Amino acid sequence: MTSPSSSAATPPPLPEGCTDVVDVVSDVVCPWCYIGKRHLDSLIAQLPATDRILVRWHPYQLNPIMPIEGEDRQEYLEEKFGSRERAAKIYERVSAAGREAGLQLDFDRIARMPNTALAHRLISWAQESTTPSGVSAHALAETFFNAFFTQGRDVGDREELLRLVGQAGGDAADAQAWLEREGGIDTLREWARKARAFGINGVPFFIFNQKLAVSGAQPVQVLQDVLMQSREARASAAGR
Repeated sequence: MTSPSSSAATPPPLPEGCTDVVDVVSDVVCPWCYIGKRHLDSLIAQLPATDRILVRWHPYQLNPIMPIEGEDRQEYLEEKFGSRERAAKIYERVSAAGREAGLQLDFDRIARMPNTALAHRLISWAQESTTPSGVSAHALAETFFNAFFTQGRDVGDREELLRLVGQAGGDAADAQAWLEREGGIDTLREWARKARAFGINGVPFFIFNQKLAVSGAQPVQVLQDVLMQSREARASAAGR
C-alpha cells in the first residue's frame, strides 16, 4: 500500500453527494484489471446505502507501442511468454481467479491483441464529456472488458468500439464526434506522465480518496481495509 500524496496535505473537497472517490488506473486488455474491477464492485455493493462512491477511470497502456491495427494474439503470446504452452499455464491461473470473482474469461476467443488507445479515449469521453453521454465510464469499462474477455471482440477497432458504446446505452454519434476532434488524447498523455510520477508500473492500481493506493487485483477485504484507512487519513488531514 502506498500514498500518492502527502498525508499532511489538505485534501481537496469531495464532489457533491460523494462520500469517497476511488481512482482506478487500468487497461482494458488486462485480465487482472477486470478481476480487480469486479472486486471493487463487490466492495461497493456491500457498503451501506448512505455511502456514495465515485469511481473515476484513468488510462494505462500495457503496450503503448502496439501497432494501431493490433497483433495476432498467438504471435503476441509467443513473443511475451516464449511459448503457447507457458502462456496457457499462466492463463489457467488467471481464469481460476476470474471464476472466483464471478467471471468466465474465454481467452481462446481472443484473436488479436489490440492497441487500446481508442478504448481509453472513449472511456474518457463517458467521464469528461460536457454533453450527456448516456453511459458512465464505469459501465463502459465493464462493457469493453466483457466484450474482450468473454466474447473476443476487437476493442481496438473503431467501429466495433462504437457499436459497444451503443450497446451500453451510450450515444455512439457523440462518441464518434469526440474521437474525430481528438478527444481524450490529452488525458492519455497526462496519465502516462502521472503513472511515471506515481511509480505505477503495473495495473490495476486503485487510489482511495487521494490518500492511499494499492496495486493489483486485491481481495475485497483488502480493498475495504484500504478504503477505511483512507477515510481516516483524509479526516486526519482535514483536521490539521
